[in-house]
Amino acid sequence: MKKSTLILLVTIFFLSCERNEDPEIVATADDDINYFIWKGLNLFYLWQKDIPDLADNRFDNFDNLYTYFRGYSAPEDVFESLMNRPTDRFSWMVDDYIALENSFQGINVSNGMQFGLVRYKNGSDDIFGYVKYVVPNSDAAAKGIERGALFNAINGSQLTLSNYQNLLFGSNTSYTVDFSDFNDGNPTSNSNSSSLLKTQIQENPVAISKVISEGNQKIGYLFYNRFASNYDGQLNTALANFKAENIDQLIVDFRYNPGGAVSSAVYLGSMITGQFNGELYSQDVWNDKVRNARPDDEFINNFTNQIRNVDGSGTVILQESINSLALKKIYFIVSSSTASASELVINALSSYIDVRVVGKTTSGKQVGSITLYDSDNLSRTGNNLNTNHRYAMQPLVFEISNKDNVNYPNGIVPESANFPGIDLGEDFGNLGVLGERSDPLLNATLNYIATGAKTNFVKNNTYEFEEVYNSKLATPASDYMFVDLDF
Repeated sequence: MKKSTLILLVTIFFLSCERNEDPEIVATADDDINYFIWKGLNLFYLWQKDIPDLADNRFDNFDNLYTYFRGYSAPEDVFESLMNRPTDRFSWMVDDYIALENSFQGINVSNGMQFGLVRYKNGSDDIFGYVKYVVPNSDAAAKGIERGALFNAINGSQLTLSNYQNLLFGSNTSYTVDFSDFNDGNPTSNSNSSSLLKTQIQENPVAISKVISEGNQKIGYLFYNRFASNYDGQLNTALANFKAENIDQLIVDFRYNPGGAVSSAVYLGSMITGQFNGELYSQDVWNDKVRNARPDDEFINNFTNQIRNVDGSGTVILQESINSLALKKIYFIVSSSTASASELVINALSSYIDVRVVGKTTSGKQVGSITLYDSDNLSRTGNNLNTNHRYAMQPLVFEISNKDNVNYPNGIVPESANFPGIDLGEDFGNLGVLGERSDPLLNATLNYIATGAKTNFVKNNTYEFEEVYNSKLATPASDYMFVDLDF
């Protein structure tokens, strides 16, 4: 995807803000951070024109700006005051951009247990966790924890809507997980427990890639957990193996994929197809300031036959031809945890090929962000990068749609008019093994491919459980969809 320099836009901004005399107020570290927040959002925020405090003429001089934002107790409060809530559900600010950058590349402080949190069936505020999968070479893997394990207490305390953040995602580096039995959706403790330690680990998002024989068909299965550009080469290799095996069908499992780099989403879509090279993949809309500063062709993404990734200094770190399958039909497995770049791939391909979807309605995150730093041009490599803090912003700056200018802010709905397939949720009492027939969602998809029928499975979840949170949302990268700008 092409996104050219925005130096002109940043320069215009600075000229508009230098109409005052030197400030009389001596700026503090917090003043610098507050100005960075206002400057970045005034320039890039998707809803800039709708927020009165982000207007270009809101402050006559720096003294007025500093004084105004000193009325807030913390930079996070300043950031929140400038958000277009509740329309904007996803913009975020971090106080450690190193952790954010690591998280984009799959590096997080974690015990390796990836899980969702679900409300009890009885309607109480009690919640339980279900293990979606375990990251290899993590403490959870070493302790023998497996997909499908359920837990309802941490350190002996029942998990509830009011305490799960503190128990699971606080500053603690370790905790004891108290496991439970499903008990028809109202789990009861089973006296088993395990003490888990959080360390810095790196997760390979290309988690499972295999070929499944189904009758006379070869079906590729890809379990892909984040769009991390540093794994684009491994993703391309996985598709090369499918191509060498001459697969007939492909299942891409996005059920736990929260999104990531738009460039990687374009690469994956190009790998699945290949017959649309150079044609429009997706298009995005930025605020008026950005759109007026750049040519229209810089707001589109096209199918490509090349991976070309560069680092922050512009050095090429990966350049190779894409291994494409030229498929005319694709099957996706999804859930409410499927978000942003995952939804983009499904949506973009639906304009070109037959897309089938199995699972539950996706997140509905059709907007994307960029990372802004406190430097002269808001980039990581910009002049005068402020070394007195590590705050960075991840504001929403564009809305993205397919070539037909369609997106799904309420989520992609399986078994709907737009997306044929099967509406089927996880069976928390029997999650099965990922990549095997014992996984009910994969089994249903394989049967659907083989017969075209939707009746060869049992809907285990007649009761719709509410997932209130999941472990990936607690990482700095969370469920962001982002682009890297060449400033």
